[in-house]
Amino acid sequence: MTTDRGAPLQTADRVLQVLLAFSHDREEWGVTDLAAEFGWDKSVAQRLLASLAHRGFLVSDAVTRRYRLGPAVWHMATAWERHGGMAGLVRPTLRELAAESGVTALFAVPDGAHLRCVESADGSTGPLRAYRLADELYPGHAGATSRAYFGMLTPGARAAALYGRPMARFSELTVTDPDELEELMSRVPTEGHVYSEGEYDPATAGLAVPVVVRSQPIGSLTLVGPHDQLDGRQDELLVPLRAAAAGLGELLTPRRVPRAGQAGRTSRQKG
Repeated sequence: MTTDRGAPLQTADRVLQVLLAFSHDREEWGVTDLAAEFGWDKSVAQRLLASLAHRGFLVSDAVTRRYRLGPAVWHMATAWERHGGMAGLVRPTLRELAAESGVTALFAVPDGAHLRCVESADGSTGPLRAYRLADELYPGHAGATSRAYFGMLTPGARAAALYGRPMARFSELTVTDPDELEELMSRVPTEGHVYSEGEYDPATAGLAVPVVVRSQPIGSLTLVGPHDQLDGRQDELLVPLRAAAAGLGELLTPRRVPRAGQAGRTSRQKG
């Protein structure tokens, strides 16, 4: 009975392990390297990859016989996002941060040469806008929200996304010179945060930190409000802001999959 009930669960878990093995750093897998990664027989790896490809979760290259994520993953991700999947996940963190800081908290993710607000929560000082901030776009070259993310990219990736295109001036404080902007961006990995006043919206200031998943920046978390609500409070506000960003990074990180032999080593170490 235990075997009969457990076998399907093991298969399902292996299927999920295969899907989670695809990442920013590993976009393709072949039968041999997948089997070696998890300590499976090649026939097991082959059946799992073929089954996922049959359902559209993977696609295989006819020449290299290696597999990549397929359209079924895109359809599921689109449905999840359309129904507020990401917003629902981050909302409790934003509400807690807004309550502690007293100003608006927002989480944004990259969208081309912009960052797009996924969700926001208002603090005790009241709404930042008369409308919901969700889906508002922030230009990549202006303001703390965008710089906290783009500043974490490599110079080459940042240049491809931002430079060589017109950059609008939203106020006299907006930086549009690529060399000057690059100097500001280069500080982000070392300083770990960005504070700006009036670059994008002359009436507001922003304090932002990057949100990182598996060493890769995936967006930014920002506290934003009138200048007098943030000016002089940066050190105070950075403590809960960084803690919230770390929490979001943990929340958005898929569970790590042990490599072949790793689970055994961990068990022996605990024993």
